[in-house]
Amino acid sequence: MEKVYKMLIINPGSTSTKIAVYENANPLFESNLPHTTDELAPFSRLADQLDFRREVLEKALNERNITFSDLDGIVSRGGLTRPVESGIYEINELMVNELKSAKYGEHASNLASMIAFELSKKYGLPCWIADPVVVDEMQDIARFSGIPQIQRKSIFHALNQKAVSRRVARNMGKGYDECNFVVAHLGGGISVATHKKGKCIDVNNALGGEGPYSPERAGGVSAFGLLDMCFSGEYAKDEIKKLLVGKGGLSAYLGTNDGREIERRIKDGDKEAEEVFYGMAYQVAKEIGAAATVLSGSLDAVILTGGLAHNKGLTDFIESMVKYICPVVVYPGEDELLALAESGYRVLSGQEKARIFI
Repeated sequence: MEKVYKMLIINPGSTSTKIAVYENANPLFESNLPHTTDELAPFSRLADQLDFRREVLEKALNERNITFSDLDGIVSRGGLTRPVESGIYEINELMVNELKSAKYGEHASNLASMIAFELSKKYGLPCWIADPVVVDEMQDIARFSGIPQIQRKSIFHALNQKAVSRRVARNMGKGYDECNFVVAHLGGGISVATHKKGKCIDVNNALGGEGPYSPERAGGVSAFGLLDMCFSGEYAKDEIKKLLVGKGGLSAYLGTNDGREIERRIKDGDKEAEEVFYGMAYQVAKEIGAAATVLSGSLDAVILTGGLAHNKGLTDFIESMVKYICPVVVYPGEDELLALAESGYRVLSGQEKARIFI
């Protein structure tokens, strides 16, 4: 009989904290704990929210009569640290200090490891992260940008891309390390990655201005056009950053980043919404084609995943453009909590050894 391991899963967002308790890959409960603007207002930096978010989490577990003595471990989303290889990592003080410093960027995901580490020390539990966004397995030839001072970086939806790739490979009766995939994560940001035999050897920087535009990111834009905006005197640096990440893409064109709202507009005959939305799909398909060339078209599947992959019109459009390359598999949703639970189970059951962050 399979041994059962119970894990706390932590995945913070900018205005909420998703938590769950899993037994192996089965959720006992999942909850999204909201944080109001007034509650977060006193904190000038994300790291300052640590104690507040930890206390909210502990209260939520107590209300459900879940005690830490019942748990075998804690698995949290990984944050913005130095680039690391794919895998599961023990959370240690070095990692937490790096996240608190925000040296590599400030993001809500940074809080996850901080919270897990505090709970680990308090209750004597092991804690891990899995496949953070800074996973870097890019082949060297993919790092050239055309400007020596700027190197292409690997920042993408590694957790979901890796988890979905493993599931699709398993459904094919293969191991992830036996397959070649192009995976397109379609969410608030869009990352399109080339996976070769278990490694992501090339990917657009989904946070740094590469690839297709998305619900809230501009993607790759004309360098000269951007240069003119930067030196026009009309925009501050932070305003330009917001146009690139946060208020770009669909949000800039249509005033919303909500795919469901845009879908309603299209059904109601809004031609502008239709053109902009499928313009995004067109760019995704182009990016998939480019990613496929990295493997000379030798692919087992193109995988479409992420929240927007629930939109059949979008996935059908992309599939119609890329199906000549290989079969297309649609795996909608992000399932980050499940992906983290699967990672924790692999360590607890001895299938995978956790790495040390050094």
